[in-house]
Formats: sequence, C-alpha cells, structure tokens
Amino acid sequence: MHINIFGASGSGVTTLGKALSEKLSYPYFDSDHYFWFPSDPPFTERRPPEERNTLINKEMAGNENWILGGSVINWNNNWQFDLSVFLYIPQELRLQRLRDREHQRYGDIIYIDKERNRLYNEFIDWARGYDELITNSRSLHSHKNWMNNLKTPLLIIEGDTAVEERVEVVLGKINGLKLQ
Repeated sequence: MHINIFGASGSGVTTLGKALSEKLSYPYFDSDHYFWFPSDPPFTERRPPEERNTLINKEMAGNENWILGGSVINWNNNWQFDLSVFLYIPQELRLQRLRDREHQRYGDIIYIDKERNRLYNEFIDWARGYDELITNSRSLHSHKNWMNNLKTPLLIIEGDTAVEERVEVVLGKINGLKLQ
C-alpha cells in the first residue's frame, strides 16, 4: 500500500505519518527531507527537482508498502497512491502550533537573532498564506484542485483531532479498501 498524507504546514502530517508508520510497520518518507538540502539554518536551500526525485525514488525502491508525508502535488514523480489522506485544521490553531514548534525546535534564537527572526517571520507569513492564496503551489486552493482530480481513494480529516483518533480513521479506511 502506498499512502500519501498531506495538508498545510502544522496540520499534523508528520505526526500522523510517523504514528501510522509505527502501527503498520511501513517506512515513512518525509518530503521535506528530499525537498531541502541539510543546512544551518534548516529549510533554506532547495534541492533541484531531478535530484530530489532521484533520491526519494532510490530510497523508496524495494518497499512494497510506504507512507509519504507532504505536499508532492507538483513533483511530477508518477507515484500511484492507494490512499491519499488530507489533513485540515483551522488556520489560527495551525499557526499557533507552528509558532510553538519553531520555538521548541530552535529556542529564543528565532526572536533575538536578526536573520533567524527574519526567516521565522517569513515562514509564518508563508504558512498563513496557505488558506488565503490561490497562486501558491502549496495552498488550500491547489490541494482542493488536486483532490478533485484524484482517481484513487481520498480520506479527508478535518478539525483538531487526537493522533490516535486519526490513526484509527486511516486504519478503518485501509481496512475498507482491502475488503473491496
């Protein structure tokens, strides 16, 4: 089974992906790991698309089952997902999660260092744009368009639900697909 979990930054994609990975014993692949070069500060240097796709395809090869976390709708990688899972939570809750996560990861440097503060504020502004922008390649609008064109099963989970609850909903969907 090939599962893609996607949604806005801060919606719980990685958390759900890792929890499902543990429950199902499927490897979890985080798109950010392939989209960005390792850097300090992190998430500032993009990989070229061809290199990114080659790297992820090589690491996924040989796995009958896997979970891919992240918005890969414009990666042109010809994946065939058996299930796509879209996560959506209200903007203000999502942005607060992101603020808390960034502070937990990096500490006060995101407030006191001029460059890190600039990057932090740009990130939060970018994340805020998810619900509002039409042209952003990673936006609610682009995700809805992509979902409308899916030919494979889609599960939409909305609201601030517990990880365990989300896992059970996905497992129920998977079990339903296996019965068909």
